[in-house]
Amino acid sequence: KTIQLRTHSIFPPYIDQDLQNRWWDFGADAYINTNKHIRLSRARPSQMGWLWSRMPLTASNFIIEVEFKVTGESSHLYGDGMAIWLTKDRAEPGPVFGSKDNFEGLGIFLDTYANARHPYGFPRVIAMLGDGQTPYDQAHDGEANSLGSCSANFRRTNVITKLKITYLKDTYLDVKVHYRSWDDWSDCFRITGISLPPAPYIGISAMTGEVFDSHDVISVTTWSAILSASDAQRNRFGGSGKGTFARRSGAESQGGSWLGFIFKLLLFVAICVGATYGYKTYALNKRRSYGGSAFGGLGYESRRRF
Repeated sequence: KTIQLRTHSIFPPYIDQDLQNRWWDFGADAYINTNKHIRLSRARPSQMGWLWSRMPLTASNFIIEVEFKVTGESSHLYGDGMAIWLTKDRAEPGPVFGSKDNFEGLGIFLDTYANARHPYGFPRVIAMLGDGQTPYDQAHDGEANSLGSCSANFRRTNVITKLKITYLKDTYLDVKVHYRSWDDWSDCFRITGISLPPAPYIGISAMTGEVFDSHDVISVTTWSAILSASDAQRNRFGGSGKGTFARRSGAESQGGSWLGFIFKLLLFVAICVGATYGYKTYALNKRRSYGGSAFGGLGYESRRRF
């Protein structure tokens, strides 16, 4: 079962009448187009912007779906990229896709510019679990820090681009990307036995350098995932299916007993009525054979007596 968390979700028009959002902060070069997006960076050099939740995410198990858009005029040189954060600290600008280095928590980087040669292609999605002391391996595009990664051409697509993070506490982290066609989610990576810091903040940041793109956040939707035992099937009133079935079976058994009793009683009455009618018919026929009167011999003698 999932429950959407309004405190960690954001949709158009993003801001209220005071030009603020109750649950989110944005800053640096980020600006809001209330009908379209939160633009973290324009397609200009040396831009940097961020969007952070104001409250920590206290759910132990959760799903986060980020709809974003990365566009630019260039078809061969563009960058640098954006990042999605689940960290203990919040809203601290820095050199790692617009946020601080040596972070504690999870960073998922949507890297569009390769700083070194690799056997795989870019854009690329890379995950790093920071301990608060280890720096991001920027020179090699996070290779030294990577927990999981995949190449995904999410830049300048004709379909909606989204990234989905599913986390089950101390069990696994699953990341999927939507960029090929409508309702076609591609598996990016799955990490088992991972533990994230409790109550992290959700953040999204972006940065450009000498090459650039526009990095937009369209929406963020967060759900708390509530787990139940696999054999505990609950009905809409909150009771288990087994208990409901047992109660229903008892009621049906009791109802069946009453119906059986009534049927047997009616059958007994019908047999009695049939037997009585048969006996009277037999007696009447016998009397006719002896007295010739419809009332039999006794009736004839009675009439004579009176």
